[in-house]
Amino acid sequence: MNPVEIADAVTELAQQPFDASEFPFQFLAAFGNKKTAIDRLRKGNTNHSDVPGAVLQRSNIHIATAAPGEVVDTLTALSKSPKTASQKARFILATDGQELQAEDVTTGETIACDYVDFADHFGFLLPLAGITTVAQIRESSFDIRATGRLNKLYVTLLQDNPEWASADRRADMNHFMARLIFCFFAEDTDIFHAGYKFTETVERMSGGGADNTHEVIAELFRAMNTPLKDREAAGIKTWANGFPYVNGQLFSGNIDVPRFSRTARGYLIHIGNLDWTKINPDIFGSMIQAVADDEERGALGMHYTSVPNILKVLNPLFLDDLRNHLEEAGDNARKLLNLRSRMAKIRVFDPACGSGNFLVIAYKEMRAIEAEINKRRGEPDRRSDIPLTNFRGIELRDFPAEIARLALIIAEYQCDVLYRGQKEALAEFLPLDSQNWITCGNALRLDWLSICPPTGTGVKVRGDDLFETPLDQSEIDFDNAGGETYICGNPPYLGSTWQDAEQKEDLKRIFGQRTKSWKSLDYVAGWLMKAADYGRITNAKSALVSTNSVCQGQQVPILWPLIFGTGHQIAFAHTSFRWANLASNKAGVTVVIVGISNSPPDVRMLFSDGPSGASVAKEAANINAYLVAGRNVIVAPLSKANDDRALMEWGNKPTDGGNFFFTPEERGKLLENAPEADPFLKRFLGAQEFIRGEGRYCLWLEDADRENAERIPELRSRIENVAKVRAESKAAETRPAAAFPHRFRQIQSVAKSSSLVVARVSSEHREFLPIGLENQRTIIGDRNFALYDAPLWNMAVIASRLHWVWVGTVCVRLEMRFSYSNTLGWNTFPLPKLTEQNKTDLTACAENILLAREAHFPATIADLYDPEAMPENLRRAHEENDETLERIYIGRRFKNDTQRLEKLFELYTRMTAKGKAA
Repeated sequence: MNPVEIADAVTELAQQPFDASEFPFQFLAAFGNKKTAIDRLRKGNTNHSDVPGAVLQRSNIHIATAAPGEVVDTLTALSKSPKTASQKARFILATDGQELQAEDVTTGETIACDYVDFADHFGFLLPLAGITTVAQIRESSFDIRATGRLNKLYVTLLQDNPEWASADRRADMNHFMARLIFCFFAEDTDIFHAGYKFTETVERMSGGGADNTHEVIAELFRAMNTPLKDREAAGIKTWANGFPYVNGQLFSGNIDVPRFSRTARGYLIHIGNLDWTKINPDIFGSMIQAVADDEERGALGMHYTSVPNILKVLNPLFLDDLRNHLEEAGDNARKLLNLRSRMAKIRVFDPACGSGNFLVIAYKEMRAIEAEINKRRGEPDRRSDIPLTNFRGIELRDFPAEIARLALIIAEYQCDVLYRGQKEALAEFLPLDSQNWITCGNALRLDWLSICPPTGTGVKVRGDDLFETPLDQSEIDFDNAGGETYICGNPPYLGSTWQDAEQKEDLKRIFGQRTKSWKSLDYVAGWLMKAADYGRITNAKSALVSTNSVCQGQQVPILWPLIFGTGHQIAFAHTSFRWANLASNKAGVTVVIVGISNSPPDVRMLFSDGPSGASVAKEAANINAYLVAGRNVIVAPLSKANDDRALMEWGNKPTDGGNFFFTPEERGKLLENAPEADPFLKRFLGAQEFIRGEGRYCLWLEDADRENAERIPELRSRIENVAKVRAESKAAETRPAAAFPHRFRQIQSVAKSSSLVVARVSSEHREFLPIGLENQRTIIGDRNFALYDAPLWNMAVIASRLHWVWVGTVCVRLEMRFSYSNTLGWNTFPLPKLTEQNKTDLTACAENILLAREAHFPATIADLYDPEAMPENLRRAHEENDETLERIYIGRRFKNDTQRLEKLFELYTRMTAKGKAA
């Protein structure tokens, strides 16, 4: 279940008659527990509670119903229960049907409310559904519930009015929803006169039935689009005439309203009766966007972009500097005035603004600083000098662009109420400004300098060519001459495999004349490059959220020399972390934040997430493209290492349609009928077989074996099937392999005595890279790399923490998982010249690791290297291995991974310098 579905289920439960015996099970069902899990709890099979009548679900919640008036005592009993601790319950909860109290055992946070209101606190309990939650998400319970109801209304209206779902009318539908949202907000915040409530008016005037609901709403919209002086001539109905003139393009143009069924009208009234004063413009844009976006509706409620993550971009980009100057100014009136004047000229530009989250947060944070300035200067009621039109954005889709502007308008109003008072805020709010300073268009084809010029006030929107200029876009001038410009945002990522033809063309326009390798770049690279181009002729600073892959592997040598070539350097960065949305723990994308500037500070800041999740800062003289403190070096793939380490090759690729492979059962059955097949069947090692120990065998024939093998009917049939699969393949490179259907399509090598095996993709949670030793009868598949007949000391190097850190930095990662590369990870790994004694010592370390594993047979790599269950003797063997190798590097252990990386990049720089000299 997603958060919106949970909100609906909890709301429904709170409205039902309270049933003390059923409540715990109804509650768990509302948070997504399956019927089978609840049935087991009912029967007592999985109920670990030691409190009479209570239900304890391990690692989740200890819940009990109480006698009337005994909620506090019952919660105390749950808290003191030994089972609460031993079964690792995250929450305890008690209710008597009148009152409900709950506590998060890990944090000590509590809620206490009337039973009928507990749905308002469902965000507090979202971890029960495996959903990550932070304070801002819990506080946004209103937004989630409102979004769920808006979604139901939206879907129902489209079902009742199918013509509004067409491409021609979808923009009208989205515009209609934006108008409704504004009206719900306006009636609850006194923007509309207290005697003229939008929802109440619709309910009253359409009370005779649902048939005229659309006419009532249309008349209200017409009033809001008509100045007061023109209303008599326009014939505005008396009951609508009390609504203010709003316009500001929000109610201009087509004011058609879709027809409402009785169900849709019910949804509308219910939504309007929510408390819209609780709306959070920080995130409401992305929530509303999910309502109107077909692709995103399936993940409804998952679009919360946490404020802390946005501030990871904005704080080091410019907000921290403003706060520092505020602190330095103290109560000095002149310095405070200078800072306020500086802030009034700052331009914040998000060229992938979506529904405006970054712009809204930037605006609200700047208003908070300005309010403190005004307070210190004795001018607390002063009107803001920070114009909304200084917050520019580009968004490809029209509805998010419209919502971004609306979110900024609501943020401005709420800031005015907070810092100046309701009366002053209302006096200046309506009519809305008709300007629309959020540009709807393709950011990679528009001229950013024309949308957010760094100087002057005049604006003339342009495209990179004549045909890309949005002809209907307002050209909104700035109120004052420009000061600083800050580019920020979270552009679409899209790896090269997932880009459509138009997106490929976008990148070609930017990179086609700069590099032949542009097709390998992620889509976000286009924004990074345009930000650098923008900064060539301005003093702008940029900070964008990006996939971590642009700072790893093959993309680094393609992209970063181009960015550095514009004169930009990395001014600050945040290393890989999960971009936390309102989603399950497994969801979300792994990102980095990269701040670039053509005038970076002398001391750069490199941030990373610490153990508690808080950001940890490190000062650096320089940050390279891998987001490591060190010189600007680019690690280029090497076809072969320049020393005596073993050659690492890809495993063997079958391309056989599955015909070469046997389960252990299939192999046994074949050998019962044809024992002479045994020499042709060898153990096969793919990724799962290597890491998880799954049994699998393959048919492995030399050319001389084919005739004998084909005398066995089943093998002959399988070989014929391989020939057919290859001959009919859509891949031109596969079809010629039909001429040798008895062999794997690509055979790299086979060991004479043994092979070292390295998984191509493995979990980032393991503290060491998976590497194993196999005999000559094992065929290594192409999901692994192999070092055939390699000296065992190579294993010690690959199994080290040093190598883990290097691979995690210079190779591509899939999300956070390691994606190993022989040319980038192994051949480039900076290895000091090893003496024979060094190799002997490392060989002994590798043997100790293998012996430690053997002691736990038949445990698999996955079992042995589970970070929470790694056997002590195996961990000790790895510690000794790291001790031995790191002493070869610096004569002692490194203190941390940062030191390891800095040393490795230092050695790599020397290694490549020697190579160039040679």
